[in-house]
Formats: sequence, C-alpha cells, structure tokens
Amino acid sequence: MPHISLEYSANMEDRTDVAALCDHLRRAGIETGTFPMPGIRVRAFRADHVSIADGQDKHGFIDISIRLRAGRPDEVKKATTQAIFVAAQSFLEPAMAIHSIALSVEMRDIDPDLSPKCGTIRDHLEDK
Repeated sequence: MPHISLEYSANMEDRTDVAALCDHLRRAGIETGTFPMPGIRVRAFRADHVSIADGQDKHGFIDISIRLRAGRPDEVKKATTQAIFVAAQSFLEPAMAIHSIALSVEMRDIDPDLSPKCGTIRDHLEDK
C-alpha cells in the first residue's frame, strides 16, 4: 500500500498543475512495478505559511514522501525512489527552468505490525 504525499508551497499552484503532477506520479509508480496498482494513493497538501531560503516569496518547494510496506529489498526501494524523483523532475522541468523551486523525495517503510489495513478498492476495480 504505497502512499505518495506531496507537500508544496502555495505559490506552486501558479507554476504547475498539482493535480496533474499527482496523476503523473501515480502512473510513474505503477510503471516501476514496485507498487501494486490497487494500493497506490497520491495526495497533495498545500502549505500556506512558509519561509524559504532568504525569505523571498519567489522561492517554492515540492517535498514528496513515499511510504510503503516494509519487505522490499533496498535496491528496489532505491531504484523506485529514483524513478519517482525523475518523473517529478521531468514534469516540473518547465517550471524549474524559470522559477526558484526545491524538489525532494524520501521513501520510508511502513511497519506492517503497526499498520492494520482493510479496504474494498480491489473489489470495485473494473479490470479485476
């Protein structure tokens, strides 16, 4: 059950399509083969109050956090993190070419013993 969360400065909404970025990352996550498609969740949270670098409003950021159930080898996690980073970077390339933007990605394991799950998404997928 991979969760991809984006936290971003409010000024990023004027620089890129955040909803389209979420969908782009969802598709990139599926393409890695690391994440089961029914479990992927991508969401974005806008930070209205930020202070970045020298404090000027021209700076922006997108911080991507990936949480997934423990158990994958480190090489797989590293390759997947890099694939998500490259996908985000390529999507944001036009905005980064003209704006001051910091982009970061971090992956963390979810301890399955401390994270019970249930859901019916798989029951409702059209391509069962």
